[in-house]
Amino acid sequence: MKHLQRFLKDEAATIELGEDLALALKPGDCVALSGDLGAGKSTFARALLRAIADDETLEVPSPTFTLVQNYDLRIPVAHFDLYRLADASELDELGFDEALSEGICLVEWPEKGDEALPSERITLAFTHDGDGRQLAISAPDASFERISRSLAIRIFLSQNGYATARRRHLSGDASIRAYERIVTDGEPAKILMDAARHKPGPILQDGKYYQQLAHLAEDVVPFVAISELLRGRGFAAPEIYARDLDKGILLIEDLGSDGILDTERRPVAERYLESVRLLGRLHGEPTAREIAIGDGLVHRIPDFDRTAMKIETSLLIDWYLPWKRGGAASDSERKEYFAIWDQLIDVLASAEKSLLLRDFHSPNILWRPDRKGLDRVGIIDFQDAMIGPTAYDVASLTQDARVTIEPDLADRLIDTYLGERKAAGPFDEATFLRDWHLMSAQRNCKLAGIWVRLMQRDGKPGYMKHMPRTFAYLSRALGHEVLTPLRDWCIKAGILASESAN
Repeated sequence: MKHLQRFLKDEAATIELGEDLALALKPGDCVALSGDLGAGKSTFARALLRAIADDETLEVPSPTFTLVQNYDLRIPVAHFDLYRLADASELDELGFDEALSEGICLVEWPEKGDEALPSERITLAFTHDGDGRQLAISAPDASFERISRSLAIRIFLSQNGYATARRRHLSGDASIRAYERIVTDGEPAKILMDAARHKPGPILQDGKYYQQLAHLAEDVVPFVAISELLRGRGFAAPEIYARDLDKGILLIEDLGSDGILDTERRPVAERYLESVRLLGRLHGEPTAREIAIGDGLVHRIPDFDRTAMKIETSLLIDWYLPWKRGGAASDSERKEYFAIWDQLIDVLASAEKSLLLRDFHSPNILWRPDRKGLDRVGIIDFQDAMIGPTAYDVASLTQDARVTIEPDLADRLIDTYLGERKAAGPFDEATFLRDWHLMSAQRNCKLAGIWVRLMQRDGKPGYMKHMPRTFAYLSRALGHEVLTPLRDWCIKAGILASESAN
């Protein structure tokens, strides 16, 4: 257990702490609130619940007589008051274990049920101190790290002129990054990116772990650099208002909440077409490889090289194939699979190369209807940008991993991109279309493995719903003659035929 002490000078400070900790908690957390009557427990609980609900008017009745009050929020919360508990065993009847398995349990007067509460819990002990309160926080290491991180974000905001800002959960993604909406009276909302430095994973080859081999951003420096590059070229990337590069905290422009899908989560053709025009403009100009971002820091954009391409395609054979077949690939299957990819990567030696954003698809594109032209297309989540085949970004958009792009729309998008490029000067259409198929195959082999890895390693099974789409896209990619060896391998391995049948 780790500990920290804080002084809360007034009720506003208690409310602020409740809001800050609301961003640090996750399902399975038991938060025990100790202290005398009037010490601030109920004030804290009310603030935390309202912050999770993102509703400052949420009714939070005292559970003194009902013993428990349940809230169906972004994270379900069960608010217990054990003051009238006759025996700790009564917690079973109140559904404590079930509530903890599904969400957060806030427990006032935990002393009444101490023996039935989990030993690994977060404890907040409030004591009177003049007009304020002393608060002692103790928590298991992992929980303490989350709490400390949230408090560090509050310090960052205070140091940059946003001491009274309201923080609200915005989103997380398939990575370790999280986002908050920052609201200050009289100012436009801003976005806080919480992206602590990535922790090294297991060594896979050449003394490097996956993020290094795949050239994935391990801190926020690449995001800052690519944002400056894009903005300098006239594209709508977020302005950065404040930054702490060491801690991985950025305060950035809010580009809005409209995306390129409609309310039924179907692609809006106009928005996709404008997005692919943006790619045509982006790819048609040379890109600086080194970007200075101040304080003597220079970010060098990495190449989408052989190592990165192969470590990504390895996800299909390391994660998808064992899940699909119930057993690992044979040595001969692995050898043949990677030999095929070596040959395909050799083909890409003649590909056109420029800046590629890497994940240019619906989750990372915002639509700004009040703007004109390409300025309507807002770009986010580009920290993993590389120098590589321009066809990759077009494949990413025309075969959107999160939403089905029907072949007719995909063809319109490709034709629009080709028109943009050819209007700007000489352009090798045949080579580009070859590379589009190749990059589509590479990306979808990666995605098939990522969906399984997110389910099995990270406990995020929801991404598996994208698997049928991924294989439909892969099947189209494998229709090009250059990919015949990979198509044959997939059929022989029982991958393509079984998925196509679905």
